[in-house]
Amino acid sequence: MDGKAAPDAVAAVDQARQWGRLMEMAEFGAIPGEGVNRACLTALDRASRRLLLAWGAEIGLAPSIDALGNLFLRQEGTDPTLPPVLTGSHMDSQPNGGRFDGIWGVIAGLEAIQALREAGLATKRPIELVAWTNEEGGRFAPGCMGSMAYAGYRPAHAWDEVTDAEGMSFGAELEKHLALEAHIPRRPLGVVEGVAPFAYVECHIEQGPLLEAEDLDIGVVEGIQGSRWFSVEIIGRSDHAGTAPVSLRRDAVQDMVRAITALNALMYDPADVLRFTVGRVEVSPNSSNSVAARARFSIDCRHPDAAVLRARGDAVPGVVQSAMRGCSASVAERFNALPTAFSPMICQVVEDAARAQGMGVRRMQSGAFHDAQFMVPLCPSGMIFVPCRGGVSHHPSEYSTPSQLAAGARALTAVLAELANR
Repeated sequence: MDGKAAPDAVAAVDQARQWGRLMEMAEFGAIPGEGVNRACLTALDRASRRLLLAWGAEIGLAPSIDALGNLFLRQEGTDPTLPPVLTGSHMDSQPNGGRFDGIWGVIAGLEAIQALREAGLATKRPIELVAWTNEEGGRFAPGCMGSMAYAGYRPAHAWDEVTDAEGMSFGAELEKHLALEAHIPRRPLGVVEGVAPFAYVECHIEQGPLLEAEDLDIGVVEGIQGSRWFSVEIIGRSDHAGTAPVSLRRDAVQDMVRAITALNALMYDPADVLRFTVGRVEVSPNSSNSVAARARFSIDCRHPDAAVLRARGDAVPGVVQSAMRGCSASVAERFNALPTAFSPMICQVVEDAARAQGMGVRRMQSGAFHDAQFMVPLCPSGMIFVPCRGGVSHHPSEYSTPSQLAAGARALTAVLAELANR
């Protein structure tokens, strides 16, 4: 590789351009407090994709989509037969999300590719920017459907019957989405002609406080802790709140409270490493003067040790059942991803690229799951983190500065230049 070309490409990263694109994207689904609600497979999602396509077309990137709606923009290499280097993230948000989670990884990839082009750096390998479908799982659970299907972790139609809060199915909404993007060339789902990507690198805000607290620029992500998600449904009987004796009730809410209390005991970790969350609760008939006939709640359990995650997760159904007093309960596991270790080679390339630019760097784990973890079986993979204010994410106040994000894009540019010329 030309020793001068990579620094020229790093210098070509335009902080104002990247920030302007992020703020323009944030208009799609803008909510009070400078937040974003941009659910996957919605009109807002499609509008943001059209904007990305337009930006890609302006700099000569070739678009394509696959059967899960994963969107790719390709910068050709001098040897098109070589497996590409992939970079990207996702464009959907949480219902009460921020302007940077996911989407910055897509915009950073676009900025890095444009910087390489403006510096006149031709790479041997193609570079592909990818926007994965439904990483967040906010509308259709679980998340990471697009990357899981791409990697062969689950079949393409595995989630067709999953419904959102309005009863719309993922399969039907995806079919409508693909019809509206029929003008975009279609590519096979997953590896092309049996050839996996050469590497995958994903940029993301940290979603934690470490980089900010230590005044560092770049987190070299060495792995992602494992996650298990469950849905619990408790069936009781509705009665009048004023007339039904408590001893005769089959109160779904009371049994739900007992179950969550028992689960808190199961998930207790004096080291405070295990993460246990009940984040979603639904009650029916949801009336103040009626005993609940049905209660549903979600479970999110995470830990970096596969043995701990497996043991605690496997115990969930039994703990829930033993907590029932008058109701019946069913437990369904919706998502299971074991802890992931990223490629030492990718980690070293990221660290070297950041340190060569005088950036402060630390190695770290990711507490949140990302599309990158499903790429690990296919190719050397890794992630680049940048600081976020207070470690806040999945909230309108989520924030990284223009300079922090530009530093991340500069590190990514050097990483892509190195990997795509190997």
